[in-house]
Amino acid sequence: MVPATVLGKALAVLQAFTVEDTELGFAELGRRTGLAKGTLHRTLAELVEHRLLERPDGRYRLSGLVFELGMRAAVERSLLEVAAPYLEDLYERTHETVHLGVREGTEVVYVSKTGGHRQVDAPSRLGGRMPLHATAIGKVLLAHAGPEVRDEVLRGPLPRRTPRTVVNVEVLRRQLDRALVEGVTFEHEESAVGVTCVAAVVGDGEGGAHAAVSVTGPVHRFEPRRHVEAVRAAGAGIAAMLARRRPS
Repeated sequence: MVPATVLGKALAVLQAFTVEDTELGFAELGRRTGLAKGTLHRTLAELVEHRLLERPDGRYRLSGLVFELGMRAAVERSLLEVAAPYLEDLYERTHETVHLGVREGTEVVYVSKTGGHRQVDAPSRLGGRMPLHATAIGKVLLAHAGPEVRDEVLRGPLPRRTPRTVVNVEVLRRQLDRALVEGVTFEHEESAVGVTCVAAVVGDGEGGAHAAVSVTGPVHRFEPRRHVEAVRAAGAGIAAMLARRRPS
């Protein structure tokens, strides 16, 4: 549906950019937003004028102001400040790729990704999204989500990312039930071939989740079960620090 309000049109343009597509031309923005040419010209001009978009070479991209505004988001900023030392420690223990993710709807959004020169070629991107059922970090978030979210995902269909993506509802349900007991979930080449992962919840103290943390590595050298306690400890540590910051 083409947005009818000025704000809706501006949001449609801003949301047309993705982690992979950071620069877009006028024609592609028209295809992605559905806006008429005249309307799109006016909207782009206003976004450039108000420094939300930049146009250095005839193509458009999000501005530094958008990044600044994003960093002011209270929840994510507080979470990242608290989580940073735990994520760094987890990386030093494993020397594999460490993620921090939060749930938005039926997707996981990656808010932190730490990895050295050995980091696995995972499909995750900082600020990127993946379906909850296809990743370890997503599955642990789904397990601790409200029943309405869990039911929505389990109603399917479950998109297949690789031949090993869990698309059987009963298998996924059992994994989610186990995650509620153990606090961790696993992924074996479900989001990308050659990638395996273990994730733990960052609990909110009421059975839900603030976020989740994971360690990801290549199947030829990474054994996720060896890192269960380290990942679980990182999740618990972040949760404890968030609880201390919570107003009494």
